[in-house]
Amino acid sequence: MYINDFFYSTVIISLLLLGALSFTLFIRRLLINTKFKSNTSNDINKKLDRIIELLEKESK
Repeated sequence: MYINDFFYSTVIISLLLLGALSFTLFIRRLLINTKFKSNTSNDINKKLDRIIELLEKESK
């Protein structure tokens, strides 16, 4: 009887820890991807600004 209670308690605690770890890793990956997208967006904006400058020079 006590062995079953110990087993079930161990399984439940393990599942809770696994869920917390998965959630933490998910949030971490979400933040990293957001930062990467922001950096990529800034790079694209810089390139577009450069293209606009070149086109304005060419049209003058």
